[in-house]
Amino acid sequence: ILIIKHGSLGDIVQISGALQDIRNHFKDKKIFILTTFKFKNLLEKCPYVDEVLIDKRLPRWNFFYLLKLIKEIRSFNFDFCFDLQNSSRTDFYRKNFKIKNWSSSKTILEKGETKKQFDQDGVIERFKVQLDRSNIKDTSHVMNPDFSWAIDNDFEISLQKYIFLAPFCSPKLKQKVWPYFNELIKLLKNKLPQYELITAPGPSEIGQCKELNLKMILNNDKPTNIGQLSKVIKKSSFVIANDTGPAHIAAHLGCKGVALFGQHTSARKVSIETESFKVLESNLLKDISPEQVLKFVIDKIST
Repeated sequence: ILIIKHGSLGDIVQISGALQDIRNHFKDKKIFILTTFKFKNLLEKCPYVDEVLIDKRLPRWNFFYLLKLIKEIRSFNFDFCFDLQNSSRTDFYRKNFKIKNWSSSKTILEKGETKKQFDQDGVIERFKVQLDRSNIKDTSHVMNPDFSWAIDNDFEISLQKYIFLAPFCSPKLKQKVWPYFNELIKLLKNKLPQYELITAPGPSEIGQCKELNLKMILNNDKPTNIGQLSKVIKKSSFVIANDTGPAHIAAHLGCKGVALFGQHTSARKVSIETESFKVLESNLLKDISPEQVLKFVIDKIST
């Protein structure tokens, strides 16, 4: 069985339930996942897949790379492919990998249904429909992804009570960044002094941390990996985040927390809300005030 999921981090978190349901259905099959290099170490820990294959995702005009990848995939003689990326690139792969049974958001559409209509639902809801229509008998996990398999339990954290903040975002997605983290940090320190305020920056974010009055969690002066980050988030009393990977990790580790959303997308479409992890949403991110977030945290952190 081949599964395709290139990323991003939040997307990898969200397929945990789908991976579990596919694994349970194909108990006696070997399951491979085609992904990008940055998720190789993470997915090698995943109990629902047996092997990790790497796609460098070089431009499609790089004929020699594509030919090599196509030849590699064809050599496995896969019985079934679950395309959980559902991109134009993976639709191109569908036409070239020569896998007879291919499940994607295109191939499972019903008569008269368009992909545009299908894509209106939340991403996890779409995964469930895709698996249901691909004859996966039990899809009881897809809607409730559990990312706990990723936690690095050997990573030591000395702090006991802390609030984890994820104030960063990819430079390409600056529209997701809530602009008032500095103001919120001051309010939290004043109103909830019993909690340490921490973050775990990525490689490009350590410099930005110096502008924020937050304790940095690092691994020997280097950024934490995804398993270590997951341990830090899991142990937190509360998580406050932009719409980024750490928010999805928190949501699918059962953490209390809140993600801040503007008009870049809707929380419903990215399927991030859970019983414990909620959203504050506004057409303009700047219209969500620090005082509003503070009140939300105080109301929820001890319940």
